[in-house]
Amino acid sequence: MKKLYIKTYGCQMNVYDTERMVDVMAHEGYEVTETPDDADLVVLNTCHIREKAAEKVYSDIGRLRLLQDRRSKAGEKKSLLAVAGCVAQAEGAEIQRRAPTVDMVFGPQSYHRLPEMARQAGKITDQGARPRLVDTDLAVSEKFAALSRKSVSAGKSAFLTVQEGCDKFCTYCVVPYTRGGEFSRPFEDVMRDADRLNAAGVLEVTLLGQNVNAYHGRDADDQEWSLARLIRHLAAHTDFKRIRYTTSHPHDMTDELIAVHGEVAQCMPYLHLPVQSGSDRIVKAMNRHHTIASYLRTIEAIRAVRPDIALSGDFIVGFPGESDADFQQTMDLVRQVNYAQAYSFMYSERPGTPAAGREDQVESHVKSARLAELQAELDRGQRAFNDAAVGRVMTVLLEREGREPSQLVGRSPYMQAVHVDVGGRELAQKYLGQMVEVKIVSAGPRSLKGELSLT
Repeated sequence: MKKLYIKTYGCQMNVYDTERMVDVMAHEGYEVTETPDDADLVVLNTCHIREKAAEKVYSDIGRLRLLQDRRSKAGEKKSLLAVAGCVAQAEGAEIQRRAPTVDMVFGPQSYHRLPEMARQAGKITDQGARPRLVDTDLAVSEKFAALSRKSVSAGKSAFLTVQEGCDKFCTYCVVPYTRGGEFSRPFEDVMRDADRLNAAGVLEVTLLGQNVNAYHGRDADDQEWSLARLIRHLAAHTDFKRIRYTTSHPHDMTDELIAVHGEVAQCMPYLHLPVQSGSDRIVKAMNRHHTIASYLRTIEAIRAVRPDIALSGDFIVGFPGESDADFQQTMDLVRQVNYAQAYSFMYSERPGTPAAGREDQVESHVKSARLAELQAELDRGQRAFNDAAVGRVMTVLLEREGREPSQLVGRSPYMQAVHVDVGGRELAQKYLGQMVEVKIVSAGPRSLKGELSLT
């Protein structure tokens, strides 16, 4: 068997893409290895959202080049090296120029062609050099059509991409340029993959999309399916015990979708709903298509149908032009919503985005101070949410082994990590992959500790 090593950066969509690359390469005789040292093919599946994302990739390429040199000196065959994902999409030509050791560069809509690219790149030319390949086609429908013919591997929890790309064009974001415009997979294609996951024994499925609640796939009769209708169908026609979706845009939280949270038992009481800022002025400059008032009305409506719902969000501090008053409005919003968890970042300029060209950039030390203040408040909210779980009995899906022989780790309905001592190594093997009732006995800032409930 040939060996494949993939390093995954960034979002859950990249995690899904990595899983699919593993699937397609398994058909070519590749098995996954945990280290690049013995890999025949190394793939860096990159993300272009965060600050200095490209430089981190070049740093990893440099370390891999040293590995290649050591293998060459030892008389061993060099591995093929590929850069995939959003950095590859945005900077394909630059990667070729700066990193001649890279054999393949391909974007997130091209990885279904990885087997053929690997075969081509592995051929030695008459001059003794490998061909260097670049594929940054944005034909997303072609990708899904190809992947739907491949097997789907999964554990008890799995991702299922239903939508890709974005039409919102937030002024700080590169996604429309690296993932393309919004594309919703046809209903039958989604259900084909869902049925495979169901047959494989998956208990929890997470529907993925850059703007997943903008899903509007069509069926064979050209009827449109909303995300809400899709969730209802999955709940009625599969054995999935848990259904989640991410990432949502406030603009696309319809009344129909909100109602699902109160009416579909399998729809988990957790919603990731990014707002980015608590200031209407900044939200408008970001081109976010919502206001703070509309965002709060959406949350009020969701809590009316599902009072116990846990909310998470995304925040960017130091967006160009953000004043102290704007930032304090973000702090006010955080305190008002009481997020169960959230992700926060300093604004970083992404080349080619409208915000990158603004002259009113916020100084780095100001951004750092604001981020620290915001994260302290977000951490307080998360700790309070976790503390409130102590004494409760929750259903936990035990997904992996913990550090101790008798310990398993799973997720609560509210996406909290839960560490459970099940009473022995043999019992750990029995309960692994099962949904069990757990009494929460203590809480930490990032996780819970529980014991099996015998009542």
